[in-house]
Amino acid sequence: MEQYFYKEVASPTGPLRLIATAAHLVGVQWRTGEKYVSGEQFVKEELHPLLLETERQLDDYFSGKRKLFELPVMLTGSDFQKKVWELLADIPFGKTISYGEMARRIGDIKTVRAVGGALNKNPVPIIIPCHRVIGADGKMIGFGGGVQRKTYLLNLENPKPQLDLWT
Repeated sequence: MEQYFYKEVASPTGPLRLIATAAHLVGVQWRTGEKYVSGEQFVKEELHPLLLETERQLDDYFSGKRKLFELPVMLTGSDFQKKVWELLADIPFGKTISYGEMARRIGDIKTVRAVGGALNKNPVPIIIPCHRVIGADGKMIGFGGGVQRKTYLLNLENPKPQLDLWT
């Protein structure tokens, strides 16, 4: 059974719980009571090297010094979810895309609701930027961390994100 370690850190969007195995980041969560990997034991580890590096890179991101995360991430999900998350990782800092455009780029516009579901299950928000997906009309809709946090992250990256779609 894989061992999971966690560390809780402060952020401008509220406390975050960072979760890792010995070698991979597997979770970033706002609600500290949730378990990302059900049935697994989490060990609090303040000095875990990967969790410390994740904290450092998040601090750099929130202070405007970092636009791209360089962390070993292990994604657990369906093939479709992984395809969505991989596309998310390609959205440039400060750019946005609509849910419909995400579905089109995945290959089937009819999967727009499934794309939204995959975004909601993103285990490492911020690191894999699901906050960069907005409504076709530019509205801040849907985000596992809440629309207020989504708006904060988008404004951090670009004060007018709805006007800067990724093409």
